[in-house]
Amino acid sequence: MFNNIIYFIVVLLIFNISYPDSPPEDFLFSTLIPLFLSWALFAIYSARVFGSLLKRLGERGGDDGVLTDQYQRMNVRLSVLAIILFAFAVYFFNLKQWLNLIPGFGSFSVLQGVLALALFFFYLGTIWYLGYPVYKTIFRVAITRRSFIRSNFRFNLPILFPWLALSLVYDLLALSPWVGPDSFLNSIYGQILFFAISITLLMVIMPKFVQFWWECKPLVSSEKGQQLDLFLKEMRFKYRTLLTWPIFEGRIMTAGIMGIVPRYRYILVTDSLLETLSLDELKAVLAHEIGHAKYRHLLFYILFFVGFMVLSFGLSDLFVSLAFLHPDIIDLVSGNDSRSISLLYLIMSAPMLITLLVYFRYVMGFFMRNFERQADLYSAVAMGTPMLTVSSLEKIAFLSGKSREIPNWHHFSIKQRVDYLLKAYREPGLIKRHNRFVLKSFLVYLICICSLGYLLNFGPVKEQMSYMIIERALNQQILKEPDNLDLYQHLAMVYQWMGKDRETIDIYERIIGLDPKRAVALNNLAWLLVTTPDERLRDPDRAVYLARRAVALDRSPGFLDTLAEACFAKGLVQEAIKTIEEAIATTTENRSYYEKQLKKFLGSGD
Repeated sequence: MFNNIIYFIVVLLIFNISYPDSPPEDFLFSTLIPLFLSWALFAIYSARVFGSLLKRLGERGGDDGVLTDQYQRMNVRLSVLAIILFAFAVYFFNLKQWLNLIPGFGSFSVLQGVLALALFFFYLGTIWYLGYPVYKTIFRVAITRRSFIRSNFRFNLPILFPWLALSLVYDLLALSPWVGPDSFLNSIYGQILFFAISITLLMVIMPKFVQFWWECKPLVSSEKGQQLDLFLKEMRFKYRTLLTWPIFEGRIMTAGIMGIVPRYRYILVTDSLLETLSLDELKAVLAHEIGHAKYRHLLFYILFFVGFMVLSFGLSDLFVSLAFLHPDIIDLVSGNDSRSISLLYLIMSAPMLITLLVYFRYVMGFFMRNFERQADLYSAVAMGTPMLTVSSLEKIAFLSGKSREIPNWHHFSIKQRVDYLLKAYREPGLIKRHNRFVLKSFLVYLICICSLGYLLNFGPVKEQMSYMIIERALNQQILKEPDNLDLYQHLAMVYQWMGKDRETIDIYERIIGLDPKRAVALNNLAWLLVTTPDERLRDPDRAVYLARRAVALDRSPGFLDTLAEACFAKGLVQEAIKTIEEAIATTTENRSYYEKQLKKFLGSGD
């Protein structure tokens, strides 16, 4: 399930950052043909690799878990290929543009997203359909192909419940007549706050709906269920209900916990696990799930998702900025055709997708593995011995065909988990050390994510990158229009904002050389020559000369202020006072600033 969470996040990211505004240039038929052909090739490839694995299963069997791992890896590989095909459908087959043509879909992003996800589910359904014989052989379960595909669909769809709810609320707010909520939601603060509050509320109440969607039933009616319910009460653990989990007809050996508040907290156990494990082993499994709740791991997961959102806002702007610094990207934008724009968005989305994979697979994966270890250790302490937890892990690995040796990105291997439990039994202080390690790791994460979030979203990095983009674009345009003084004027202002005073002075000198009567350039250069922090660039004499020329062309308060500042810098205090008084007399705005300037000149003692 954790892999699929990443898949759907990637798919939604690809769809949301695609270019939707222009109508498609191709005919619908010319889009459907390559879309169908790409799916056909995908289906043929999937059938071939699953067929090859099924043949190897017949030759050597899967008792050692190696072929089971290969089956899992094959599903990952084909799912990634499905994501690539989805990206092609979005960026090159104009999926979003065609969806926009459906009446009403342009106003509701949630409707567009649902149909787009239906295409991705179709690709996944192809994998499930063709992979069914391998699954049935490896896990030795009597489940029909139809039930297998239906179970996969029902198992994965709740991943999208938060997105559906958030998108619907966002669409309704965007359509509301109130300007305030919409403008706030479009700000960084608004989007982060909206996402954090919404995802928290959803995580609180969503388990109640998910358990109905998965068709879970109360377990307390059975003898084992009553014993397990009594055990949970003895542990003083607050929860809503203990449920059977009929996903994949209950043949998967697993358990889980949903909910961050007791009123909507459910513990789920599959029928296969109930049949396989002894009562004490089941209690150890439940103690493991209690450990997740006691250590508030579900709450941490919410923080990780919010952290990624904060990081993604800043990084997306950074990646866009870096992309636009490349001249070929600017040429793509200037091309202004749908293919060029689609390619542009595909290029810009690539680093964001890589960041997403790195964040979830390595950052969040690190914490998930150690959270599982915390839950294992809690189970061992609660049961008074690690042996029940060890025996349950070993049974699950053996009977489900999993390898003891092979870990995945969100779980240590069974061998690693067992070895650590036995080590903790020999070294009681290991549990406290591990808990401190997790806490310290989270504090480091929190410091890093807060620092990066501030620097990328609110710090100077974002502003500087914006200036660099404008600088590159202006220089590119100047090469095409070398006599356009307005472009030089804009470039000089950008250099000045960036603190590049030497370059700013050079540009203004060039403008004045081409047009000696350009008052704005004369005024701005004069101001810079007396206010630059670089003492080597200051030149009050030339500043007074330039400012007088600017005032002769335009006797505005702003230009008079520059002349007054230049005179003051040169020591002509009386002329500075007289000039700023004229500016005060003629100004209609910013009067307090000019009065502050006058006070400064009067207080100089001259």
